[in-house]
Amino acid sequence: MRKTMKKAITAGILSMAMIMSMAGCGSSDGKGEADTTGDVSETTYTIGISQFAEHGSLDNCREGFLEGLKEEGIVEGENLTVKEGNANADMGTAAQIAQGYVTDDVDLICAIATPSAQSAYNAAMEVTPAVPVIYTAVTNPIAAELANEDKTPVGEVTGTSDVLPVEAQLKMIREILPDAKTIGILYTTSEANSVYTIEEYEKYAADYGFAIEKKGINTSADISLATEDLLGKVDCLTNLTDNTVVSSLATILDMANEKNIPVFGSEIEQVKIGCLAAEGIDYINLGIQTGKMAAKVLKGEESAADMPFESLTDNSLYVNEAVAANLGITVPDTMKERAVETFTEISEE
Repeated sequence: MRKTMKKAITAGILSMAMIMSMAGCGSSDGKGEADTTGDVSETTYTIGISQFAEHGSLDNCREGFLEGLKEEGIVEGENLTVKEGNANADMGTAAQIAQGYVTDDVDLICAIATPSAQSAYNAAMEVTPAVPVIYTAVTNPIAAELANEDKTPVGEVTGTSDVLPVEAQLKMIREILPDAKTIGILYTTSEANSVYTIEEYEKYAADYGFAIEKKGINTSADISLATEDLLGKVDCLTNLTDNTVVSSLATILDMANEKNIPVFGSEIEQVKIGCLAAEGIDYINLGIQTGKMAAKVLKGEESAADMPFESLTDNSLYVNEAVAANLGITVPDTMKERAVETFTEISEE
């Protein structure tokens, strides 16, 4: 269990008075306590999931995370209680959610996306011992100050990175749009993951014959004007895993379609709802990998502070043929054959 010092002292005072009534009884508070027989199958856990925004890739991370725990014998509704909070892309709300979990004395916090991971770690490190934080969908944990240069954690915090295969994405765009010259990218200036990925695009773009036109925003209220400005300067847009931008992707797609400008995504869910194609990772698999890491921490097999962050090594191509047809774009047959999944319609979700 994770306690503040005040809670720990209080527990110590009460323990002698309660010891006779607790003898032979199992855990009743659902917070990482095993019964007195030592049977680990009776251990129960309480975790808090802090998700920065509601969109397909982060939803898939959450789904995969719970599946990863389940595969390791930690099952919601059986031996696991899950508290959930969504910040709706607001940093202040993310901080409140994290502080609430620390106050609730959860056994572990799962933080989905960089801003939530930073907020969770900042809150968790304020108590002793620290609440372990396992993050996912953090593009660059080093830039986010959650890990050291050698990938080791800065404290009781570790997880998985969703770093984008930028060169593979640029190569894909060049194959589909052989005459394109300028790629536009919308990004949130306060999201460390987006700033890092922009730098990667700028680093490699010239190798594929592209110039990058970027437009920074602060909140979702800036999306429409920023998109309008950007669309007048580019041949296509490519979308990052920027949480604020992804949350407004429907608006961006509507505006781009009016000008017949293709939008490329960064993962499967974005392609389902109207991006032309994406060379990205599978967020459910990323979540499963994260859940398995969390299970090791909950079971006491490893400490989060001793586990370097991990990432998926494979990326996949996704193509939406309906979008291509609407834009009058021909996707090469070789790419269709290589695609893990192709879509013949545009999802309304």
